[in-house]
Amino acid sequence: MIRHALFALALVAPVLTACGGLSTLTSATEPTDLYLLTPKSTFDAGLPRLRQQIVVTEPTATAAVSNDRITVQPTPLEVRFLPGARWVDRAPVIIQTLLIESFENSGKVDAVGRSAIGLRADYLIVTDIREFQARVPDGGLPQAPLEAHVRLNIKIVHAGSDRIIASRSFEELFTAASDAPRDIVYAFDEALGDTLRDAVEWSIRRMHTDAANRPADEVY
Repeated sequence: MIRHALFALALVAPVLTACGGLSTLTSATEPTDLYLLTPKSTFDAGLPRLRQQIVVTEPTATAAVSNDRITVQPTPLEVRFLPGARWVDRAPVIIQTLLIESFENSGKVDAVGRSAIGLRADYLIVTDIREFQARVPDGGLPQAPLEAHVRLNIKIVHAGSDRIIASRSFEELFTAASDAPRDIVYAFDEALGDTLRDAVEWSIRRMHTDAANRPADEVY
């Protein structure tokens, strides 16, 4: 079981540290499975068309999440990492990319990208990753299946006035079928996918309403 492995890893960590460079070199050559996540592709057909340009900034996150490790919390006060498995990139970069792709997949946005490409933004999507880990369910036994917990806070900023026009948090939980890394990653994908759908639909509606209520010279 993954949690047994995590506990064993904690017990042997001081021993590994004492072994010096040889053990470090050996562990560096151990194979690591890389995992990715998918964007959302199904949305409400009744979403309004958004003509304004959107820039999705790189999300902020704590140090436990802002890396390529798959975070596991066996208790609310402990942070561990899934052994032998990593994301293909840092979690904030992955979520930024998936947000952009999800906006594109909605078919309702004329232009969306990241600030690095020099896109002139009408609106900024500013995201804070509040939760992005697998955990034991609230009130569950230690042997209970882990659940992926995803919570994103989304702020929409009107670029012209540099003011926040809307802010909301989106949260989803999805229970893994087992403690196998692939099942845990699938749970992350499901939880994040539902979060992305809700965040994108809400954002499009709020930006469309804001743009419709602004004078013409403030929209673009």
